[in-house]
Amino acid sequence: MELGFRGRPASGQGLASETPATATAAPRAVDSRGFLLCLYLVGFLDLFGVSMVVPLLSLHVKSLGVSPAVAGVVCSSYGILQLFSSTFVGCWSDVVGRRSSLLVCILLSALGYLLLGVSTNVFLFTLARVPVGVFKHTLSISRALLSDLVTEKERPLVLGQFNTASGVGFILGPMVGGYLTELDGGFYVTAFICCSVFLLNAGLVWLLPWRETNLNSAENGWIWNQKQATAPRKSEGRLSGAAATPKARRSEKKGQRPWVEVMSALKDMKSLIFSSLWDVFLVRLLMGVAVMLYYSNYVLALEERFGVRPKTTGYLISYTSALGALAGFAVGPILRLYKHNSHMVLLHSSVLTCLLLLLYSTATTMDVVVFSSTLLSFSTTIGRTCITDLQLSAGGAQASGTVIGVGQSVTAMGRIIAPLLSGVAQEISPCGPPSLGAALALVAILIMSLNKPPHSGSYVLQSWGASPRLQAGLKGKAAALQN
Repeated sequence: MELGFRGRPASGQGLASETPATATAAPRAVDSRGFLLCLYLVGFLDLFGVSMVVPLLSLHVKSLGVSPAVAGVVCSSYGILQLFSSTFVGCWSDVVGRRSSLLVCILLSALGYLLLGVSTNVFLFTLARVPVGVFKHTLSISRALLSDLVTEKERPLVLGQFNTASGVGFILGPMVGGYLTELDGGFYVTAFICCSVFLLNAGLVWLLPWRETNLNSAENGWIWNQKQATAPRKSEGRLSGAAATPKARRSEKKGQRPWVEVMSALKDMKSLIFSSLWDVFLVRLLMGVAVMLYYSNYVLALEERFGVRPKTTGYLISYTSALGALAGFAVGPILRLYKHNSHMVLLHSSVLTCLLLLLYSTATTMDVVVFSSTLLSFSTTIGRTCITDLQLSAGGAQASGTVIGVGQSVTAMGRIIAPLLSGVAQEISPCGPPSLGAALALVAILIMSLNKPPHSGSYVLQSWGASPRLQAGLKGKAAALQN
C-alpha cells in the first residue's frame, strides 16, 4: 500500500481546479508502509516509557513523607490537567500542524519526566506532573495523524494496529520498571530512562519524511491507495466551511493568529458536540467508567473473593493486556464482516462487555474469572477502536485532532468519576464496582439502540443548533457520503 499526494499546480490554483487525470499523472509516492511503521514505533516507545514510571508514582510520592490524602491529590492532578488540556491541544494540532504539535508535546513531556528524575520533595514532584499533564497528548496527535493519512474504511484497521503497538509497550514497560526499581535509587533511574525514551521519540518524529507527505497543508489531497493511483479526497465536515476555496483558506489563515483560529475552531466544535456528537461522547464516558470500575479493585477483589495473591493477579493482568494488544489485529476482519458498520460493531461489543462484567461479578471460581477477563480484553479493545472511528467520522478530517482531544477529555473525566463510584460501591461488596459498571454499560447500550444511524457517518446530518458555518461543513460531509 502506498500513500500519494498531488502536488500544487504551477498556476497556484488549489485542488478544485485539478482533474483526476492530472492528479494521477503528478503524484510523488512515498514509502507509506514505512511511514506507518514509524508511527507505530512512536506509539510503542511512548507507552513503553510511560508504563515504566506510572506504576511507581504512588509509591514514590509516599516515600517523600506526605500523607495518603496529599498523595492522592498530587497523583490526581495529572487527570485534572488532562481534562482541561486535551481538547485545546487537539485543536491546536489541527491549526499549527501535526509535526510541530507532536514535537512540542514529546519534548515537554520529556522535560516533565526529567524533573521527575530529580524530584526529591513533593514540590518538585508536583511541578514535574504539570508539563506531562498539559502536553502528554502524543498518542492523541498520532491517532489524528493516522486519520489524516488513511481513508475512512482503512481507518479502524490502522488505528487498531496502532493500539496494538502501543499496547505492547504497555506490557513491556512495567516489567522493565519493576526490575529497575530494585536497584539503588531505582525510581530516579527509571525516570531518566523514560526521559531518554521520549527524546528518542522526538528524534524519530523529526526524521520522518514530512517533506514528502506535507501533511500540514490542507490543500493537498491525501489518500490511502493500494494500487498506486491517487485521487482527491472529499472534504469531510470542515469546521471552517465546505465552500471555502484553498486560496481563500490560505488568505484567511494569514490574517488570523493561531490562537484566534484555535478559539474559533473550539467554538464550532462546541456546537458540533452538543448537536451531533453528544451521544457518541456520552457512550464513551459510560463505557469508559464501566471498564475503569472493573479494574479499580481488581487485585483487592480477587484476594478477598478467591484468596489470590497480588503476584498471581499481576500475571493475569499481563496476560489480559497481551490479549488486548493482539485484539487490535482482529479489528479489520471484524469490520469487514460487519461491512464497515462501526456503530453496529460498537453496539455488539458493548453488549458483550456488559454480559462479561455481570459474569465476573457473579463468578464463583477462578476459571470463570479467567474466562471473563480473556473475552473482556477483546471486547474493550474493539469497542475503544470503534468509538474513536465514530468520533472521527462525525467530526471530519479537518478537525480530527480536536475531536480526539475532546474524547481524551471525556476519558479524563471518567478517570475522576470512576474512583469515587468505586469507593462507594466497594463499601457494599467487592463485587459492587463491576456490577455498577455493568449497569452503566447497559445504559450506554440503550443510548446506542435509540440513536442508531441509518448509515455510516449519519451523525453529521444531525446538526441541530449548529452554527451556519458549521452546518455548511456538515452538509458537505453529507453530500460526500451520499455520493
